[in-house]
Parts: sequence; structure tokens; C-alpha cells
Amino acid sequence: QLQASGGGLVQPGGSLRISCAASGRTSDVCVMGWFRQAPGKEREFVAATRRSGGTTSYAGSVKGRFTMSRDNARTTVHLQMNYLKPEDTAVYYCAAALLCRPSGMWSGGEMYDYWGQGTLVTVSS
Repeated sequence: QLQASGGGLVQPGGSLRISCAASGRTSDVCVMGWFRQAPGKEREFVAATRRSGGTTSYAGSVKGRFTMSRDNARTTVHLQMNYLKPEDTAVYYCAAALLCRPSGMWSGGEMYDYWGQGTLVTVSS
């Protein structure tokens, strides 16, 4: 089970951190990712990382502004979002994949087995 939290309203240029807590058989999870879906748009990849550490992959639109991290217990991942723009407004979903596929495949939503309920991030003045 995945529980996302931390969404809210932030002004353009501001920062926000959202989190995703995993419960259950977390040791079976290999990759955790963040996706987002803006109103009227398709879901898009944001970032993903191996639960055990190592490579983190980012979408080009957020690279340099967003940072994905995990806690030492490897059961919670965070997404630190800086220099937020109105176009970052979306419902952000965390996802977990059981299979350790190459990082080049992490942007594909179909590889994830579990999804959280989403948390709304609104960037507006």
C-alpha cells in the first residue's frame, strides 16, 4: 500500500515536499516512482529511483528543480520540488514496481504494480 501526502498550494517559485509511505511487503519493491496528471492531460513521468539506492531518473521538465530521495528505512520516498511553476500543477502519484527493470524503462507507467491515491499540488499566485 502506498500513501502519498504533503500536497498543497504554493506560489510560483516556491518549494514543496511531498512524500510517499509504503507499507506491507516493501522488501519486494525494486523501483519507486512519481508520476503526475494535470487537468485535461495524460499522466506523465516525474522521477523514479531504486528502493535500494543508486540511480535516480528525472523527466526533463523537472530535472534540476526536483529531487527524489528515500529514508534510511527505504519505506518512504520524498519529492522535493523547488522553483515550482504553474505548469507543475497536478495530482502527483507515487508508484511501486516489483521487478528491477532497466532505468530506461522507469518512465513507463505500465511497469508499476502499485499506485498511491495521489496528492494535489497547486502552483498559483
